[in-house]
Amino acid sequence: MPRISAESLPEHRSQVRARIFEALAALMAEHSFDAITMAQIAERAGLGRTAIYHHFRDPEAVIVAFATDETAAYVQGLEEALAGCTSARERLRTYLHRNLEHGEEFHMGLGPSVYGLLSAGSRQAIREHVVAVEQVLRGILSDGVASGELVVEDLDATVSLVHVCLAPRHLPPAAIEAFVLRAVGAG
Repeated sequence: MPRISAESLPEHRSQVRARIFEALAALMAEHSFDAITMAQIAERAGLGRTAIYHHFRDPEAVIVAFATDETAAYVQGLEEALAGCTSARERLRTYLHRNLEHGEEFHMGLGPSVYGLLSAGSRQAIREHVVAVEQVLRGILSDGVASGELVVEDLDATVSLVHVCLAPRHLPPAAIEAFVLRAVGAG
């Protein structure tokens, strides 16, 4: 019978999942997603070759669970950062700063090259994580319009366009922030 390495079985499973996610992230820094096997993930995580299957059926299931975990942590940190903000403009600036500072970590290699390798169901599951982050921005913009602080004619288009503005990592963050704030009448 396998030994657990924690005080309880749920804590043990959580620790194993964390090791699997760390292994996946390290492997993705070295290889393309389609070249990563469950055996590689298990070895890097310090698990037996078959033990990993008690947690995940294949690398695709690992990446979806990883995205779920990362999104939950990212949104929680984002909401904590926004909690002290007193205006929609301040919340938007905080949202922009947080995305520009931590967005690379959050989006760890999960771009079009990985999405193209996933099944439709997995792509949809990961898309739902993006929607969770978009909902935070949607709330900020809606509140700003309601309070008269922001001008947004088309909420859906504005959410999409703000996220497009956050993508170019080669631009100075201050320029991106200034552009977005001007675009919604807060600059």
